Amino acid sequence: MDQFNSFLIILDSYLSGSWWFPALLIGTGIFFTIYLGFPQFKYFNSAFKIVSGKYNKSQSDGETTGFQALTTAMSGAVGTGNIGGVALAIWTGGPAAIFWMWITAIFGMTTKYVEVTLGHKYRTKLKDGSISGGPMYYIEQGLNIKCLGFKIPSKSIAILFAFLMMITAIGSGNMPQINNIALVMNTEFSVPKLFTGLVLGILLWVIIIGGIKRIASVASKIIPIMGIIYFGGAVIILIENYQNIIPSFNAIFQQVFTGSAAIGGFLGASFAMSLKYGVARGLYSNEAGQGSSPIAHASSKNKSIDQGVVSILEPFIDTLVVCSVTALVILSSGVWTQKFDTTFSKTDMIILDGIYNDKKNSDGDFIYPNQINELTNYVQSIDSEVNEYSGQLEVKNGELQNDKITILHSRSIAEDVRVFINDNSKTNYFNGLINVENGKVNESVIIRGKSLVSSAELTAKAFSQGILGQYGGKLVAIALLLFAFSTSITWCYYGDRSTAYIFGEKAVIWYRNFYVLCFILAAVIDTTVVWNIAYVVVALVSIPNLIAMFALRKEMKQLSDGFEIK
Repeated sequence: MDQFNSFLIILDSYLSGSWWFPALLIGTGIFFTIYLGFPQFKYFNSAFKIVSGKYNKSQSDGETTGFQALTTAMSGAVGTGNIGGVALAIWTGGPAAIFWMWITAIFGMTTKYVEVTLGHKYRTKLKDGSISGGPMYYIEQGLNIKCLGFKIPSKSIAILFAFLMMITAIGSGNMPQINNIALVMNTEFSVPKLFTGLVLGILLWVIIIGGIKRIASVASKIIPIMGIIYFGGAVIILIENYQNIIPSFNAIFQQVFTGSAAIGGFLGASFAMSLKYGVARGLYSNEAGQGSSPIAHASSKNKSIDQGVVSILEPFIDTLVVCSVTALVILSSGVWTQKFDTTFSKTDMIILDGIYNDKKNSDGDFIYPNQINELTNYVQSIDSEVNEYSGQLEVKNGELQNDKITILHSRSIAEDVRVFINDNSKTNYFNGLINVENGKVNESVIIRGKSLVSSAELTAKAFSQGILGQYGGKLVAIALLLFAFSTSITWCYYGDRSTAYIFGEKAVIWYRNFYVLCFILAAVIDTTVVWNIAYVVVALVSIPNLIAMFALRKEMKQLSDGFEIK
């Protein structure tokens, strides 16, 4: 698993971790924003009027209303990215990462407008009478690419996109969702992870076999409920920490182009890390440019351009509202720099040879500034001279006897570390020798201690501060359950439409079976590995979609110019 995770990290470094992917993603949004005359602002009010149903005249075939299509697409976008993903961005890239999430969302509103309009226009009716649309259809009919003098058939590119979307549905819309649900349900309610996976897996199956009509019906009810629950709890936290709201905004803006400074247990983040994770989390949250949402919007009875205008609301609500609220709760509560008792994940843990310290002296400087700088570089996967420890560690009554090592967990220096026998007991201490190779523990032991936390666990900690107490974490658990489960429902639809495009309708049932199986297994898979899978597949599926959108820019311009502002 460690080797697979390392491979994913290397692969991601050439995709979303490289400079060209954020440039392609944001650049596409900037280009269409200018080319189409800032539609995200010009048509913003019209989007609300259309989705309200006032202008819905059912002028085209479809299986859902404009509102149902929007809530279905939003249920696919509003998931762990809004709870766990925002926390992950702050944990890795610091507060400045939120700024880049916002930038991605603002230009993503235009990107979404373009891809949804095209996806709706080029949709088709299958033999069983169902509607199927999305980028694979406008890629097939509108994209011609030449490479090294050879023409690549557009059908081949469309099949590639659909195949990548099948994988993305599992690696992005499925596995991270149940993984976060299981983690938080286990933390807050002590529910076994496998039990959570099995119960929700069965419920998932019952819903997805009903197709888009049942999915849309469920989504249109879950989205408003979960929004009220989550937003209400967030407002309580923000009111309680009102004095920290302005400083939180300052923290976001002050270090946008310099990276986030070290503070508390947080060791700092470079500009590159803030940009990378801000853009990555922004894309993962609102899916603009990814090509997934057009599949849901294609089922709408609205005209193509009208549904495209409606989709502008997606990134706005998803990222600029929900994600921003999550970020402010985390930053204003201060939990992102605090260490909490937690069970260490072996993937997120490494043992270093030497003593490092994240404490500051009275002047605000690190006690060992040179070592801290090297350490910061290392934990961000940037080349450094930090040495991993290899050898044996003696443990007596759960305490490590070697005082010349440093344990890193979740990008922070671990404290109060204890080693336990591989069971659920918190008093059954380990005694003996532990073998360590290149900083990784090879023994089947449980290691616990204090460190930073990330993902949904960090958001739960933020909601647990102050007046809500332990009920805050439970509120996050319930909200995450609704958010993430609805996402998994919608993403199965994206996957099965892609399956139908390649293999036909008869293959959909097999894809759904495999989808549910992965859903159940992901409940007990390491969180870090799941997120790294998501990073890779999301980047891969976006590339052909963004290229196709640019190729069809003139057609999109004609459609946009023909829209009448409501």
